[in-house]
Amino acid sequence: MTKVEHRILVNVPVSVAYNQWTQFEDFPHFMNGIKKVTQLSDDRLEWVAEIAGVRRQWEAKILEQIPDKKVSWAATEGATNAGEVRFEDLGGGQTSVQLTLEYEPEGLVEKVGDKLNVVERQTEHDLERFKALIEAEGYASGAWRGTVTDVPGTPGIEDADASRGDSGKAGVSGKVVAAGVAAAAAAVGVAAATKKKDTPDLEVVDADVETVTPVETVPAADDYATTGTTGTTGTTGTTDAPVMTDVTDPTVDPTIRGESPDR
Repeated sequence: MTKVEHRILVNVPVSVAYNQWTQFEDFPHFMNGIKKVTQLSDDRLEWVAEIAGVRRQWEAKILEQIPDKKVSWAATEGATNAGEVRFEDLGGGQTSVQLTLEYEPEGLVEKVGDKLNVVERQTEHDLERFKALIEAEGYASGAWRGTVTDVPGTPGIEDADASRGDSGKAGVSGKVVAAGVAAAAAAVGVAAATKKKDTPDLEVVDADVETVTPVETVPAADDYATTGTTGTTGTTGTTDAPVMTDVTDPTVDPTIRGESPDR
């Protein structure tokens, strides 16, 4: 169970502040989370709200209503809540408006919102918008000055016991679903970025490769004949012309060749 209390000073007479509050179907004009209020009878209301992305519906019974003093209620089905609004005439055209609310958060989203004080902040802002609305107009849009005295006193969550265990047609709005998808996408992006950061960057370089024609092999000088005649390319010890050698002719007189005759 969570309890919320807020008080605000409005610069209008108490009857004006009270009369405007009895116009329950006008609540969506200043209560940001309230989508619709339907007055089923003098003491029964049907509420549709969306707070922190969770849509809830419930019925409430007015337990006590005293003109210019208070309005109290408790849920009979749907979202479990109970509370009261008290009005105090401070004189000089000023009124104190005090809101007390007790509720039970249901489901993960509501419990998280409860931890973040979403409802508490929203009710505070709702009272501020009520103050701005009634002070700007200076008069109430309507009034119901009947009296209800079914259950006097300040109601608590125990007075809404009949609504416990009823989800009140709870549902998550499209905004919450979209936010969840966006969060999931962001998480994937962060994971991908982290993985990329941990992996060394590989750079692909384009390089031009030039094909080189093989160079023709030139034979070494020792591969040629000693006469200096150019041999066949690449054939070691081979020449194009025969190597000439001295041949002794036995029919020629050795003296003619300048040689001494054999002894």
